[in-house]
Amino acid sequence: MTHPARFDDADPLLARVRDLALALPGADEKVSHGRPTFFTRKVFAIFGGVVKGDHGSDALRQALVFLPDADERPALLEDPRMVVPGYEGAYGWLALDLRGDTDWTEVAELVESSFRATAPARLVAELDARPD
Repeated sequence: MTHPARFDDADPLLARVRDLALALPGADEKVSHGRPTFFTRKVFAIFGGVVKGDHGSDALRQALVFLPDADERPALLEDPRMVVPGYEGAYGWLALDLRGDTDWTEVAELVESSFRATAPARLVAELDARPD
């Protein structure tokens, strides 16, 4: 069964996430479970998520769902902006709502950290070889 689209392709927040994610080596995008999903061999970012137990909620409709570095996860959980999303949260993923006053430098860091945690070593090395 195909999931209905749970995003607006013209969403400017999605465009910003897409720009950040697809700038990483070997990154690609597909729609999975109705949401834009960014991956290399494994998924490293998702645009939009669900609240555990309330799939009809729009609370995470425009959120970045990402896999934080395991050492940084406890500190991120102390940040009231971070949410444990349904489904992915059980595997250590977090979500950050992008609506409002978003620090896009922070979003870029979260996307890159998630990429580093999931991408093949050769793609991480390619990222590291890029000039600053």
